[in-house]
Amino acid sequence: MNNNLKITILSMSILSMSLAGCAGQMSMGDAGAKTVATGSAAGSNAQNANSKLEHCDRPIGTLAVIEDQNALWYSQLTRTYNLGSTVPVIKLLVQQSNCFVIVDRGAGLQMGMSERALDDTGEMRKTSKMHKGQIVAADYALNPSITFSSSDTGGVGAAIANYGSGWLGLLAGRLKFKEASTMLTLSDNRSSVQLASAEGSAKNTDYGIFGGAFGSSLGGTAGGYSKTPEGKVIVAAFTDSYNNIVRAVKDYKAQSVKGGLGAGGNLAIQGEDDQGEHEPAPTKKVIKKKK
Repeated sequence: MNNNLKITILSMSILSMSLAGCAGQMSMGDAGAKTVATGSAAGSNAQNANSKLEHCDRPIGTLAVIEDQNALWYSQLTRTYNLGSTVPVIKLLVQQSNCFVIVDRGAGLQMGMSERALDDTGEMRKTSKMHKGQIVAADYALNPSITFSSSDTGGVGAAIANYGSGWLGLLAGRLKFKEASTMLTLSDNRSSVQLASAEGSAKNTDYGIFGGAFGSSLGGTAGGYSKTPEGKVIVAAFTDSYNNIVRAVKDYKAQSVKGGLGAGGNLAIQGEDDQGEHEPAPTKKVIKKKK
């Protein structure tokens, strides 16, 4: 075993034991617990946003984030990884970027409609201002999706595994790389036309080795502390996707179809002309007999 590998393994062991001793200490706002989506947003003002997040001088329009909770990826997100909806983190990224104004089409809208229903009973104060015509339309819809992947042991883990069984082999078996690929699709709500789509990805090493190597002596505390949550990788991938969406929109050029969108298209179908009109039926030529 080379000296660099020995030093790496020893450093991991010391860090693991140190973390075990720190268990139970609350650290509010700890940098190690953050994702790449950091800070806050209020109106056009953003605080402590990720410096790599794309930014716009002014919003393009209003936007609703629409998540397909019946999709297979959502089931895997919530059941396999025990993670919640992607909507809150995407909303934070969007508002911090100042490229769109977010309108709520989830629980916030349901609460607003509930208040309006309550106002209709006549029990609210006259100064409540819950009258009709106040809800803002969503110009665009942003639809997220995730492709999950977790590769087998490789890299450093494979190198360690070459040294046989025992605790070194256990280290190798616990070292994996967490990966996620995400997609964001931007659509125009008035026409239902897709305007832009972008892929994003992120990869991080899962140092779950501490839990496997020292679980018996440390009660698994270090393992739980040192594992990189899948959620952080997903947030990083969505940040990458959103940056790509913004870059595409900044250079946006509308597609045009000859004859207009939805007017039949330009791919001819046998039996119809390009305009969808029927040719006149042929007529028989009548020959008059000479008397």
